[in-house]
Amino acid sequence: MKTLVLFLTMTAINFVINAQDTQGITITVTVPNVSSSDGAVLFGLYNEATFMKAAPIQSAKGEIKDGIAKITFTNITPGEYGISCVHDANSNERMDFEENGMPKESYGISNNNMSFGPPLWSDAKFEVGNEDLELEIRF
Repeated sequence: MKTLVLFLTMTAINFVINAQDTQGITITVTVPNVSSSDGAVLFGLYNEATFMKAAPIQSAKGEIKDGIAKITFTNITPGEYGISCVHDANSNERMDFEENGMPKESYGISNNNMSFGPPLWSDAKFEVGNEDLELEIRF
């Protein structure tokens, strides 16, 4: 009987621990300086393997209200991530470029390091631990 009670207790504890783990961490991202209310702001959450190379792990579209766009990524596991975002003013679901390769639309990355050329993983990466995060990205 003691063995059965111990087994049921351990199973219940394991269930509670695993249920909490599946909820993951949330990352709330705000862009406070969108230049117009045209279109939306597109966000992508990446790991090192996908940053600027493949589809994001998660993506979101933020509606612009009073020059501010805000989204939340959910169910994030601890690790290193980077975020990029673009003001998709013409709502074509992609970043537009001039003929010379310069972006036509405003963009930003996590950590707000805006150097010349495409964003680098080393500039955008940040650590997700066991607590929810709130980040601000400026264009």
